[in-house]
Amino acid sequence: MRILYSNIPPLRIKEGQETFIDGFRTASQEADRLDIAVGYVSKGSLLELDQLVHEMKIQYVRLNMGMYMIEGISESTYHTAVDVNKRWQEEGIGEIRLVRPFKYHGKLYVFYRADQPFCAFIGSHNLGALKLEAVNRRQYEISAETRDLEEVQEIADFVNSLSSPVCSRNLADIDSHSIKLIREVNTSLSGVELVHEVPDKSVELYQKHRVGNIFKLPLKVPSKEDIEYDQLHGTKTAKFTKSNINVCYAAPRSARKNRDWYETQLTVSTAVRQQEGYPEKNHPFFVVTDDGYWFKAHTTSDGNKQFSAVGDELIMGRWLKGRLAAAGLVTPVNDTGKDTEYRGMITREMLDAYGADSLVFSKTDQKAIDEDGTELPVWTLSFISVKDNESSPEEEKDK
Repeated sequence: MRILYSNIPPLRIKEGQETFIDGFRTASQEADRLDIAVGYVSKGSLLELDQLVHEMKIQYVRLNMGMYMIEGISESTYHTAVDVNKRWQEEGIGEIRLVRPFKYHGKLYVFYRADQPFCAFIGSHNLGALKLEAVNRRQYEISAETRDLEEVQEIADFVNSLSSPVCSRNLADIDSHSIKLIREVNTSLSGVELVHEVPDKSVELYQKHRVGNIFKLPLKVPSKEDIEYDQLHGTKTAKFTKSNINVCYAAPRSARKNRDWYETQLTVSTAVRQQEGYPEKNHPFFVVTDDGYWFKAHTTSDGNKQFSAVGDELIMGRWLKGRLAAAGLVTPVNDTGKDTEYRGMITREMLDAYGADSLVFSKTDQKAIDEDGTELPVWTLSFISVKDNESSPEEEKDK
């Protein structure tokens, strides 16, 4: 047995010692199968493991995640795990499982060759140790490597039992609604002028003061199939060209500069605008979002059909797309003109994975003072799924 160390001052590794990452790589080079059972993972470590599996030509990998069914999991980690699991299953090289009936906090790594386990790690290194990031760079862990075949087999047998249906299931077979997703902080609005943060209790208070009609604005987006069809035939479907959240891919306003990825153009339907209480054109109001942001908005354009933030056309996009990016569902694009594969295009699949496809805004009976001393009404703004069938403020008060 030998020890695998972290490499953090003042406990730097010494001559003859090896870090966990180096030890993992060494054992993986000898293996054709990996069996891993840990408490926690990270988005970065999942992607790193996926890369190593392909790089080392591992024929099969099985990963058990032990703590998330009961504790909940960050949405970016969850969506990354779903994507990696899907890819492994499609390629026939492995799966990601989730321990269900209890919290599993162990950290075990088993390396196989020709169906026989020959090496195992046991210690305190979660999968995040494969990818050093800001959150774990100063975190010291230690593990032991054993090649004693009796010890290795005992560890392998335990991991196999953990992978049985009574203990865990493939991530794809678990209803996402039964997993508590922990929303990531949308940093796209951090430090943006005209935007402020409000505490959760204030958000809840304003939501309790909603009055009148609720106005719903579905997001129009293409599916992956729509995009693939367009790329194959050199066309643009109606869902593609009329997507209110993907207007950044429309023709640029200037030949010298492409549209900003965060640009959106939220157009409200005539049926919604005709409902009683819809905001008057160019009459600003404050909005408090369901995730705790505060900024000024208004309706503009012919028939006051455009719903947007006041003073910065990118705020609404930073709020909406920033949430999807924080969830790990899309990566912001620096230059939309060069994104010819539309990797930054918001799709139906992304919204389904996030669990929201519409904006909902409603007036409250509250008011707040603008910087010029004007008293403005306060509205709530939420990003939800129309399947939620949200009841009206009046109905909620009657409950």
